[in-house]
Amino acid sequence: MRILYLSQYFPPESGATQTRAYEMASNWVRLGHTVTMLTEFPNHPSGIIPTQYKGKWFERSALDGIEVVRVWVKASPIKNFRNRMLFYMSYMVNASLAGLFLARDKYDFIYVTSPPLFVGGAALMISYLRRIPMVFEVRDLWPESAVALGELTNQRAIALASWLEQKCYRKSKQVVVVTQGIYNRLLQRNIPADKLIVIPNGANIDMFTFNQGERNRIRRELGLEHKFIAIYAGIHGLAQGLETILEAARLLHSSPEIHFLLIGDGPKKAEILALAKEYNLPNLTLLPEKPRELIPAYLSAADVALVPLRKMEIFKGALPSKIFDAWACERPVVVSIDGEAREVVEKIHGGIFISPEDAQALADGLIYLMNNPDEIKSMGKNGLDYTIQTHSRRLLAEELINHLEKYI
Repeated sequence: MRILYLSQYFPPESGATQTRAYEMASNWVRLGHTVTMLTEFPNHPSGIIPTQYKGKWFERSALDGIEVVRVWVKASPIKNFRNRMLFYMSYMVNASLAGLFLARDKYDFIYVTSPPLFVGGAALMISYLRRIPMVFEVRDLWPESAVALGELTNQRAIALASWLEQKCYRKSKQVVVVTQGIYNRLLQRNIPADKLIVIPNGANIDMFTFNQGERNRIRRELGLEHKFIAIYAGIHGLAQGLETILEAARLLHSSPEIHFLLIGDGPKKAEILALAKEYNLPNLTLLPEKPRELIPAYLSAADVALVPLRKMEIFKGALPSKIFDAWACERPVVVSIDGEAREVVEKIHGGIFISPEDAQALADGLIYLMNNPDEIKSMGKNGLDYTIQTHSRRLLAEELINHLEKYI
């Protein structure tokens, strides 16, 4: 099959969206399909486009058999409402034009992943004008989540986004969701069950593996050879509530054997750095964003992985890919997400649940895990087995393309 894949974010950018798009597309190529990725000039999360793209409207390249068409976007390091809208809308317009005039293969279907929701606007335009069936992937309920987080408050923008969301559901041949919670929510919105399929997040189990040599090297380089390390590796954004981790580190100031390692960048990074400076925490190391291929080594160096989200109703349907990346490296997780993520973690005994935004509970949970090394080992093994059996990116990509071949 020939597939036109729309994802605003894509490698070399780091993040869950980029990883899922790359893993899905590269596995489809491996299975003999042809994929054209329509994405932006790299800029996320810094908001700065590299100099090699200056003066260009688009660029063609290839990545592991995927044809990549990149388009210019109005990126900015200042993440206010106006700049966000210009960012999303510029991609929507330029991706629409690229889909009409640059990506000219005869495609069997358009695969579009949201959020950002306005990627769906580009897909709708291309689908309508070129008569290509559309498949809509929902990784997060947007604009619902943006409103809950306070990212979107303008009533006109909310109304426009809600209209666009419903249009994408109606015009799609299939709607792919990443959690059972989103599936149930869309059923409540009267999206037909035969139009929905759950393809959850997962891990690249070939890349994400435990490595004892890398564990020793990184712990030595960071001067943390004898520490119990709790790691968070990912975007420093509005949803994660990383302030709770710093507050837990402050509470554990008198327990120097527990060390927190935070890796990543994002809109809240400056605030996290300022708070860390204010608290003057000797048990905290903050590192910049690392290439995805280095993350397994850092996970291997840690003892447990932290997977937090803020205490909000909408996150009860979340199941972050960070859980499966950690499990693939045999690291247990400390998940601060009530709902679906908690249910999975507790069902397989792959970690512990801590109430969201509860620093004292997080501190207590880490002390418990540090004092129970045999349980940590068992949890990591449980997570690895579960990920291999049910959440391998390769298997999930095969399941989805086999499903779509029946419906497109």
